[in-house]
Amino acid sequence: MRNSSITKQEIRFRLKSSSEYGQASFAGIVSLALAIVLLLNSYSPAEGSFKSAVLAVSIVYLFFTLLQFAAWYLIRKNLMETGEIKRSTRALGYVLMLSLLSANVFVATTAFQLVKRKKNASYTLAVYMLITTLLVFAVSALNVFKPYVADNFILGMLLLIVSAVIQLAGLLLVAKYGDRDVLPRWLGLIALLLILTSLSGNLFALGLGLLLLSKLRDRDYTSGSKLGDVVEKLSRSSTSMLGLMFILFLMTISITSYWTFDYSMAINNNYSSILQPPNLAHPLGTDNFGRDLFSRIVFGARISLIVGLLSTLIPVIIGGALGAISGYYGKQTDNIIMRALDILYAIPGFLLAIAIIAAFGASTVNLIIALSVGAIPTYARTMRANVMLVSTLEYVQAARAFGSSDRIILFKHIVPNSIAPMIVKSTLTIGTAVISTSSLSYLGLGVEPHIPEWGNILKLGSAYLETHAFTAIYPGLAIIALVLSFNFLGDGLRDALDPKLD
Repeated sequence: MRNSSITKQEIRFRLKSSSEYGQASFAGIVSLALAIVLLLNSYSPAEGSFKSAVLAVSIVYLFFTLLQFAAWYLIRKNLMETGEIKRSTRALGYVLMLSLLSANVFVATTAFQLVKRKKNASYTLAVYMLITTLLVFAVSALNVFKPYVADNFILGMLLLIVSAVIQLAGLLLVAKYGDRDVLPRWLGLIALLLILTSLSGNLFALGLGLLLLSKLRDRDYTSGSKLGDVVEKLSRSSTSMLGLMFILFLMTISITSYWTFDYSMAINNNYSSILQPPNLAHPLGTDNFGRDLFSRIVFGARISLIVGLLSTLIPVIIGGALGAISGYYGKQTDNIIMRALDILYAIPGFLLAIAIIAAFGASTVNLIIALSVGAIPTYARTMRANVMLVSTLEYVQAARAFGSSDRIILFKHIVPNSIAPMIVKSTLTIGTAVISTSSLSYLGLGVEPHIPEWGNILKLGSAYLETHAFTAIYPGLAIIALVLSFNFLGDGLRDALDPKLD
């Protein structure tokens, strides 16, 4: 029975501090929403019947969702009664792992969190690394139902299987040896193999490999260092890790799609398959030219990621450098740089992007430049404020007293300690860049119309909202999911980099 002496505040603290409880709550809600969406899509009004394949998947999703809520209830009950999760409740995690067979990554992450009592950053990275690869494999495997597949499809799938086997071995070894102070030397080989698998775009493997190598060399970045603290805090945030997983999933499938997807199905017209509803051959249906929406959205992820990342990286570098110089030297230098940026800042960014594209033409390169120019003043102001604050600290004054040059003081002492807010801001700005890219493409001012890009796909689909809504819904959902993922990651980085939240 529950101890009556436990206060409501103590119960709330137990629930809030439990990563398993938070993960189970979030995953249960998302899994239920997906199950309902799949169930609704399983019925075809035109045919007046259910699609057996979609109905079967929705039932499986619903089954694991019910198990997920059962696990959530047991976790809550255990924490309220004893403050710890019982072994019998954790054993339910092994059953929940079967949800991987239905590609329900939300329930699967709860399962891996539940089965291990003491978790660290290495274990969390290993879990998300394996799930990301399995999800990419599952999505790529849907191409077997198409009339034809890419020439290198079998090779690409074999490479994904090999990567999954290596990463599974890494997960099992991290679960067994990750808590030890001294790791076996042969784990270095596993770490190198994990780094090799990161060439697919799965940066979880790269991070885990580097963490293992650092611990083998007695430089354990997962504890006792600023970087280690950030990684550890970020790994405890379920929403941030899920957001990062979706971003890396898109990055991985964008790279592996060169082998597992046929680009011609995304760009070549097929008038015999115009506006087909979702089916096994075309999981997301076809557009008004008979092109496979599934392939177009996968290839469109490349454009969204490239434009979003580059249009954020360029202003971070240029604006950060101008803001650092302005904030450090001050006076006349500050006045010249900031007044020039104020002129640029006075022009609305979206209108400036439209003007640049109208002047130089619609292309991917011009789109990146247009979005980058308008964001430079914002980053310059952020870096300037950080540099002016850090410049007044004692260790900077000590460096000046020892005769260090301005270049060393600025780039060795000030900029590294001013970069954290820039990192958080950049993750949030990438989402804005993705929306701007899609918006400009929707208006015909972004990426060339013949290139599969989410904004272009949404523009074509919007003309068929009343009759074939799926042509606009799926690219819209892809944009929403990517922007939300960057926002979740930005929130997690903000909390991890804030020393006040220690």
